[in-house]
Amino acid sequence: ALKRALYKPSAFFKGFLLPLCEDDCTVRQAHILSSVLQKVSIPMLHSAVAILKLAEMEYSGASALFMRVLLLKKYALPYRVVDALVDYFTAFGVAPRGEEAPEMMPLLWHQCLLAFAQHYKAELTNEQKERFKMLLRVQEHGLVTPDIRRELFSGRSRGDPYLPPLAGGSADMVLG
Repeated sequence: ALKRALYKPSAFFKGFLLPLCEDDCTVRQAHILSSVLQKVSIPMLHSAVAILKLAEMEYSGASALFMRVLLLKKYALPYRVVDALVDYFTAFGVAPRGEEAPEMMPLLWHQCLLAFAQHYKAELTNEQKERFKMLLRVQEHGLVTPDIRRELFSGRSRGDPYLPPLAGGSADMVLG
């Protein structure tokens, strides 16, 4: 029935998935539903809107699981969605008013951040990468954080000039 419901992705997200995330959806329920999401083809624009809405919600394990599954589909997301995801993740590096340190996030959140870093690192600006550096100093997970750092800080950034590879030459040809 859930696969059939995804034939109308807009109605599925607006009428089922997003209200489910706003209520108390357990991680077990989210895991079952995310396995269906993983197997079904969903148009990019519908998924982009769903990711944007999930990023605007308060954190829950269910929303992180749904977001991770949608990010692992490797869509070419609009910059607006990528920027909203950067804001979503980096907000967890700041302590709420009245608290000394921000709450440490669970493994599910770190896995979601890793999925984002793996597939959208080239869509980030240098400023956004600096924000992630500060975030990863605060939110650290012994197993996942090194992978996130490696993904985020290797490769090009959005706005970097394109440098074509040297055509059959060595570095000596460039220097000499």
